[in-house]
Amino acid sequence: MYQYEYLFDFTKNVFMKMGCSEHHSTIIAEVFLAAELRGHSSHGMIRIKDYYELWKSKRINPDPHIKIVHESPSTAVVDGDNSVGMVAARRSMEIAIQKAKNAGTGWVATRNSNHFGIAGYYAMMALEHDMIGICLTNANPLVAPTFSISRMMGTNPIAVAIPALKQPPFVADFATTPVARGKLAVAEKKGEKVPFGFVQDKDGHPSDDPTILKSGGSMLTLGGDRVHGSHKGFCLSSIVDIFSAVFSGANFGPFVPPSVAYLPVLDKKVGEGTGHFFGAMRIDAFQPANEFKAKMDEWIETFRSAKPADGQERVLIPGDTEREAEEKNMREGIKLVPAIKDDLVLIARELDIGFK
Repeated sequence: MYQYEYLFDFTKNVFMKMGCSEHHSTIIAEVFLAAELRGHSSHGMIRIKDYYELWKSKRINPDPHIKIVHESPSTAVVDGDNSVGMVAARRSMEIAIQKAKNAGTGWVATRNSNHFGIAGYYAMMALEHDMIGICLTNANPLVAPTFSISRMMGTNPIAVAIPALKQPPFVADFATTPVARGKLAVAEKKGEKVPFGFVQDKDGHPSDDPTILKSGGSMLTLGGDRVHGSHKGFCLSSIVDIFSAVFSGANFGPFVPPSVAYLPVLDKKVGEGTGHFFGAMRIDAFQPANEFKAKMDEWIETFRSAKPADGQERVLIPGDTEREAEEKNMREGIKLVPAIKDDLVLIARELDIGFK
């Protein structure tokens, strides 16, 4: 088990060694460790290796100049200058929140960025301002549309955070695929199979092999197949891609620059880098904030009172599992899969920093 502070300091040091400022490295470490604390290890320490490989191949800019390239009172397009995704994303959400303070709502489309960790982190930034936060991003093209074997889309997550009064906030943070790509990587590190309905082989046959993406296979959209609603997952993923990339001028679909070594970097580009989309909505632009939050308490309490199915202890509200994991992992420590630890030890050795 590792304590939060130890992994935070290690992550911060890794990115400072890569040339990121102390301020930017702190942001990056905060997002990586938020993923670990909230039980999303697929977006935590395992992703440091991806960024380390991008840095070694000179595919990211550790010292970016992030700027607004187009704006209105309530909207903006941000250019991330090929930064580590967390840096561009946090700045973009800060801009969305500021615009919401002035105009009621704020919407920011971001281009020329990279993978940014867990989407929920940025949506939750709005909560302390009595705002609803929204975050979308496109990602590595590893997902096949319904009826296809072509890898055209990313796992394209959606996150929405809504404050309550006495109850914990509602926080939905989910991929538009049955599983995040990083969870396949974690299963591979553990030597485990995955359920059918997550991936298919290069010919479109169902597979339980988490390494299948390395041999031409693809992930499936949410639903797994047409009978179980994969066309609806395709619709959700498409909406995320359009909002993240077509709005911002980033690459869409199959042209998103990959952050994994087994995907080729295409010569053709239709935009700049990876794209994100952020929203902040001031509650009191609609009604008094405390009235809304009291109603959210009532909503949450109503759904908590739903009768559990046989074998289930309780009904969960979006955000419950992550909040409880955060409390436990902060108290008891964070467990790393041995193969992930081995990757971090190697990176530490190459950068001449400590890790044990």
